[in-house]
Amino acid sequence: MAAPALAQRDIGTVEVTADNRTVPVRVSGATQELNALAIQAFSAHGRYHVVASGFIYDIRFAPAGPNQVRVDVMRGLGGGAVASEVATGESERDALFAAADIAVAKTNGLGLRGFFHSKLVFIGERTGHQEIYTSDLFFGDVRQITHDRAIALTPRWSPDGEKVIYTSYFRSGFPDIFEIDLGSYQRTTFVSFKGTNSGAHFSPDGRQVAMVLSGEGEPEIYVSNAQGRGVSRRTHSDLTKASPCWSPDGSRLIFAMEPGPQLYVMSASGGMPQRVSYNTGTGYCAEPDWNRANPDKVAFTMKVGPQYQIGVLDLSKRHGEQVSHAPFDGIEPSWLPDGRHLVYTARTSSAYRVCILDTESGKSTPVSPTSFGPALQASVWSR
Repeated sequence: MAAPALAQRDIGTVEVTADNRTVPVRVSGATQELNALAIQAFSAHGRYHVVASGFIYDIRFAPAGPNQVRVDVMRGLGGGAVASEVATGESERDALFAAADIAVAKTNGLGLRGFFHSKLVFIGERTGHQEIYTSDLFFGDVRQITHDRAIALTPRWSPDGEKVIYTSYFRSGFPDIFEIDLGSYQRTTFVSFKGTNSGAHFSPDGRQVAMVLSGEGEPEIYVSNAQGRGVSRRTHSDLTKASPCWSPDGSRLIFAMEPGPQLYVMSASGGMPQRVSYNTGTGYCAEPDWNRANPDKVAFTMKVGPQYQIGVLDLSKRHGEQVSHAPFDGIEPSWLPDGRHLVYTARTSSAYRVCILDTESGKSTPVSPTSFGPALQASVWSR
């Protein structure tokens, strides 16, 4: 689907036309803040089309107590009640997103779970330096986690959402892997070996971490325990590797490897990597993220002509396809929990924004405000 030409201020926005695969809904909140948040959320969801009339569902949100929001779902044209539930969150805003996820589960007709209640960790440059931040999915409750004034890269959540692991040039001036406890904000050095230490990614059960180390020569995939000890090498070749990511069951790893690069899968315990990025229409496949809701799908960054776009690889069909179609680069995908949408970085020569992409329609919605400044490399955590 071709995207229209966009002004620089619209980076990240790709509109699509509503069709019979979308559900028309009216969305409203009892307060101005709830109303704005509800409309923002459902407008970013590719399954829904927010309308003022001709709706199938009428979804209403209202305060229900301290940090609680009630959602009432009614069928259009006087069709009666569908659901009425109360959600609790860390704040009223947080509760609204939890309530909106309830509404998605009751109305989408495809068995999709909601994704509005997700959290982000990302790189922000609003101070002029690359620092780690966390926020909700729509850039509320933004918290600056580091104040290092040093290059920081690829932050990733622990599965319980209590820690963040990332690469930074802090202190040594070389790329080391650090971990931050989000409760105490205590930082620890996870690994610091000779050479580069990068790409750290927790296993789904939180007991192991995959990473890329170059201390023995070329960048290779290694795995340690959750404390950075017992580091064990998994790959053995003179080819550069990057971006290891675990399968949802923790039994396999996918990563990018030169030449190309292309995507390879191997047992998490080691063995011979097998190339999986066939039939993608591109010679460049990088930054894979394994879909936790559908283990057959992997999102990745692909090169299309002079640009980069987001692709999805179907492992069962051994086929990949381009799912973003934008006049700007799309890089660094991270799946949202419904298995249909993801967050990614929209990039031009002068701007970076975090966006939500519907991989089925190609609809792209910016979530990082232009007032924040450059935001990139976002990773998703969901309850």
